[in-house]
Amino acid sequence: MSLHTVLCERLGSRYPVVQTAMGWVADANLTAATCNAGGFGFFAGATTEPGDVENQILAIKAKTDRPFGVNFHMFQPNAEEVISAVIKHKVRAVSYGRGPDAKTIKRLKDAGVVCMPTVGAVKHAIKAVELGADIITVQGGEGGGHTGAVPTTILLPQVLDAVKVPVVAAGGFFDGRGLAAALSYGAAGIAMGTRFLMTKESPVPRSALDRYLATKDPTLIRTTTAVDGLPQRFIENAEIRRLESMGLPARLAMSMKYARQWGKESGLGPIAMARLGLKVLSSGENSFAQTVMAPNLPTLVQRGVVEGNTESGLLPSGQAAAMIDKLESCEELIARIVSEAEARLKAVSALVAAN
Repeated sequence: MSLHTVLCERLGSRYPVVQTAMGWVADANLTAATCNAGGFGFFAGATTEPGDVENQILAIKAKTDRPFGVNFHMFQPNAEEVISAVIKHKVRAVSYGRGPDAKTIKRLKDAGVVCMPTVGAVKHAIKAVELGADIITVQGGEGGGHTGAVPTTILLPQVLDAVKVPVVAAGGFFDGRGLAAALSYGAAGIAMGTRFLMTKESPVPRSALDRYLATKDPTLIRTTTAVDGLPQRFIENAEIRRLESMGLPARLAMSMKYARQWGKESGLGPIAMARLGLKVLSSGENSFAQTVMAPNLPTLVQRGVVEGNTESGLLPSGQAAAMIDKLESCEELIARIVSEAEARLKAVSALVAAN
């Protein structure tokens, strides 16, 4: 038995297993390691410093000859840099949220780039396909980072019934049983973030990885709106509790401080920062408070997953972390997942044949 789906055909991977583009985690090394192991890795272009995108794409190409993808956000300062580099270097696919318009998506598709947005609601999946998406990744509420309230077991069949393009399941996946279940639902494969964050190739410091490994209660990996006004899932810690105890004015003041710091590091002056804020606000996807609070996220997440500060930083995580008890290499992880999935599918086929 060989697990080969339409997802493998579209992305050029050996197996229908995708590594998501986690900010500051999905670096060139992790992306290449995933691809070399037979999966499909997305590089976190959305959090790459301006001017460094092409260097990172070349770094991935130096580590693997397999196809890979790049993630971007239309409201990041270097969105055009990412798009141009993706087209120039013939990157296989891009992942994104709801930002790109039909014109941008057509530009990518005309260059042969597979467009693969991530959504958390049926209406967003339908809209993404209308705009030109080739594949849809649906993330259920169990997933890490920004997430919704609908669990994967409900959202996945909803989206499968609503669109006619291949659908990839995300949110709560960590082993071969999950892959077999997703394929049985009708998905073309699975996408995992937390599971790849917790691998030997992950750039996350050991202090933070140990905190992920030690979190065995999924209820402690919970959603909060205290960071930027949108629901996000993190491992509960002192920083989450501190943010939730703060009033909105205090959080807005903190955001302004982080915004000035981020703008300075990104080479953006006050006018450029104001224009970026207005662009985000005019999109209609964020309220004024959410736009102002947005700088909280990169500062605090980097403190957690880049610096390894598990109490004063934030640790984005899906609830799947509670089911992971060791760090495997990407090669070991994907081989095990495929083997487990094949065994489960074979067992189910035997049950059907027996009847």
